[in-house]
Amino acid sequence: MPHIHERYDFVVSAFIVHRGKVLLVYHNSYDEWLPIGGHIELDEDPEEALYREIREECGLKVRVLASRRPRIAHRGVKPLPTPDFMDVHCAHGGRCSASVHRKNRHRHIAFVYFGTAAGDRVKLHAREHREYRWLSRADLGRPEFRLTRSIRFYCREALKRAARP
Repeated sequence: MPHIHERYDFVVSAFIVHRGKVLLVYHNSYDEWLPIGGHIELDEDPEEALYREIREECGLKVRVLASRRPRIAHRGVKPLPTPDFMDVHCAHGGRCSASVHRKNRHRHIAFVYFGTAAGDRVKLHAREHREYRWLSRADLGRPEFRLTRSIRFYCREALKRAARP
């Protein structure tokens, strides 16, 4: 989806774990390994975007491990799963220069979620991604993946969260 706003767009990221490994996809546009995710479209909320991106980009059945969702639903109110983390980052990949926070740079405000997958058979969105990998904790430090510090952090946190009973 193209950018909606000149300076900021909202996005979702899903760090999906299966049997002690976390899923990353090689994103063609950004030329790096990233989680499943994408823009929140104008006609959807973050939860709808999260499940749409999971369906479109990997086709896995995922249980989102949201830590909180208040039981306050009633007509006109839909409680949303609380993201595990949020961040703001350069929309052109994690390796932007220090000017990333200048007002003329486009940024994404990310809702970061963790989840577990029932299986590991990914149906890759070939137009956006070249390949996928299920990475173990040890794989996260391998130089060939060139993972940013934030991606490594979120992967480790997702692995920890998925291992909880």
